[in-house]
Amino acid sequence: MQPSAKAEERAGLDIAVGGETVTLDGRGVAWLPGHGALLAADLHLEKGSRLATMRRPAPRLDTHDTLMRLAACVRDYRPALVVCLGDSFHDGGAGERLSPEDAAVMRRLCASVPRWVWITGNHDPNPPECAGGEAADSLRLGALTLTHVPTTIDAPHVAGHLHPKATVSVRRQKITGRCFVSDGRLLVMPAFGAFAGGLSWKDEAFAAIYPRSAPECYMMFQEKLFRLPVL
Repeated sequence: MQPSAKAEERAGLDIAVGGETVTLDGRGVAWLPGHGALLAADLHLEKGSRLATMRRPAPRLDTHDTLMRLAACVRDYRPALVVCLGDSFHDGGAGERLSPEDAAVMRRLCASVPRWVWITGNHDPNPPECAGGEAADSLRLGALTLTHVPTTIDAPHVAGHLHPKATVSVRRQKITGRCFVSDGRLLVMPAFGAFAGGLSWKDEAFAAIYPRSAPECYMMFQEKLFRLPVL
């Protein structure tokens, strides 16, 4: 399958990871044109409802928002494969808290592509049965291993888990946005979930997983990407 003209027009930035072309999209997904695969990380579905059970004032609209944004990306790219890189569900009870409407949206979304894979994460080692698709600890596509937790291994891989974000100063104002981080060996995806939050790409956690070379940061702002200077 080929992406729609709309996807081609808005395609963000092509980078190489392990020799594979990866198109970074300013909405927070990545496209692997050589495999017809669309990647998203850390959806954290039903985080809002989980916070509500803890008596924290959070609206329960995150799941619907996240699914609608992901559905728009699927429509644009028309992938043969969608891979969600772990922590797609905020906790083990997320499936039970899904509204019937959102559960139906998720099932239709999974059924709209030939193959859908949920990579297991630390929040969701067992994705709910209602999710559809299939679950896997990791997935190999060409030179790349798709997984949840990034590591220092030499093998090229794409991961999530750390929710990278960046902050820049523009005309005495600070702007913060989620970001992609890569050194050509490891690509860490931004969190896609509406309530996912983030960790600065300058945090020592990133230095630990990029011991050989300084990574580049591609910051998202208003669905556009901006390459930031190397650390």
